[in-house]
Amino acid sequence: MRLVVGLGNPGDSYAHNRHNVGYMAIDEIIKFHRLPPLRVKKRPHGELIEGQVSDHKLVILKPLSFMNASGKPVGDTMRYFNLKPEDVIVFHDEIDLILGKVRVKIGGGHAGHNGLRDIEKHIGNGFSRVRLGVGRPPTAATVINHVLGNFSRTDKSLIQPVLEAASKHLPLLLNGNSSDFMSRIAAETREKTEEDY
Repeated sequence: MRLVVGLGNPGDSYAHNRHNVGYMAIDEIIKFHRLPPLRVKKRPHGELIEGQVSDHKLVILKPLSFMNASGKPVGDTMRYFNLKPEDVIVFHDEIDLILGKVRVKIGGGHAGHNGLRDIEKHIGNGFSRVRLGVGRPPTAATVINHVLGNFSRTDKSLIQPVLEAASKHLPLLLNGNSSDFMSRIAAETREKTEEDY
């Protein structure tokens, strides 16, 4: 069994923020694989379902705490299902990648991402991170405004095919083929961009 987590902030006012691209990834995974809808749970404090993708049993979680307090819902869920950090995959925004790029990383530092920082505090850093590029703003002073800002219409048209491709090729990631997962996303989204021009 694997625990797949999407990070974001709860509430309609945050729904289209760059910081919520992890939530958006979860929505696409559920849609593509025709999984049942998420259900709100008091413990863990989040929206959660169990389902199956390919040959893998999954628990899918959107923490309903704010981003900076994502760790407790993730830790509670991991322990409830008797999982280990290496069974956890977290989808999150990454300002150090240009918009639309995807990189998978196992372990390592949080690079200032407060959601990852809190998860590390609760479960350690041996989990997998799917880093979804949202681009870096021109100055450090605008980082918060950037991640808490909404995707523009153009940006949304670039990120949506990435989320769809990541959902489609999730079985590769679940099988430990992170290189193939990233390659397939890159190839399909490049083709889509070329079609649009």
